[in-house]
Amino acid sequence: MTVAILGAESTGKTTLCRDLAAHFGCPWVPEYMRTYLQEKWDNEQKTCTWEDLLPIAEGQTALENKLALQAQQTSGYLICDTSLFELMVYADWYYGNCPDALTNAALAHHYDLVLLTEVDIPWVADDLRDSPHEREDISARFAAELTRHHKSFLRIGGDREERVQQVVQWLEAFHS
Repeated sequence: MTVAILGAESTGKTTLCRDLAAHFGCPWVPEYMRTYLQEKWDNEQKTCTWEDLLPIAEGQTALENKLALQAQQTSGYLICDTSLFELMVYADWYYGNCPDALTNAALAHHYDLVLLTEVDIPWVADDLRDSPHEREDISARFAAELTRHHKSFLRIGGDREERVQQVVQWLEAFHS
């Protein structure tokens, strides 16, 4: 069972992924874009460009596929910190467009549960985050795009413990 956690910057996606993976004893897929862009920043002091989108998509997909095999051997859950859908939405947000190959892959990919994190935790700055005052707008864009593309999703908010318990309840209900 695959769970994708989407949301604006600094809304607790990675923390929730780590916590869920610990709870279920399963792998979680880190956000490949963060690793890719942090290395680019550290080496060149450059941020994301249009040309980075497809390599990021390929890296995310490869990492997800690799860890999906591990998930089959553990609890059967795979927790994904972001997805190609999130990359697609951000491409449109920042560049006004998205490569067709990325859009097609993002729309074709299926997750059993898609969660959209609420903007209810404080902003934490880092080298890559750049939109502290646009999180609500970005979150609204995610919800609109998920709805427009008929992707079912649930919103997840609250403190760290509340988020984990809510997802655990949803997954238990999903299996009953």
